[in-house]
Amino acid sequence: MPHITIEHSENLVEHHDIGALVAAVHAAALDHGLPELAALRTRAVSRQHYRVASGDPLFGFVAITCRIAPGRDAAAKHSFLEQVLDAAEAQMESEGGPLHVAWSIDVTEVDPEFRINRNRVRDALERS
Repeated sequence: MPHITIEHSENLVEHHDIGALVAAVHAAALDHGLPELAALRTRAVSRQHYRVASGDPLFGFVAITCRIAPGRDAAAKHSFLEQVLDAAEAQMESEGGPLHVAWSIDVTEVDPEFRINRNRVRDALERS
């Protein structure tokens, strides 16, 4: 872990490279050192039905959720969130565009008692 989900308003797709956003978030998370490579997953989900503030079509949102295993102290979680959010914002700002984006990021600790994980990626990375 972590598993990172980037939820965003559909209007971002018209003005930004979502693949580049996913790559920037993934790289920032890995660079931070909190996750190990085999455990990191980053994905984006576009929301077709949304409304931001007054509904102006130039308003959009990005909500990043990071699910992590327990055991990290508050300082590590805060610095992780800051680094990931800074990278996401920098990526989109580098592309320009007319949208005004509302950003959010949060972290949730997953209870290991109620989680099953079968990671074949880890096995493949260990063999290579």
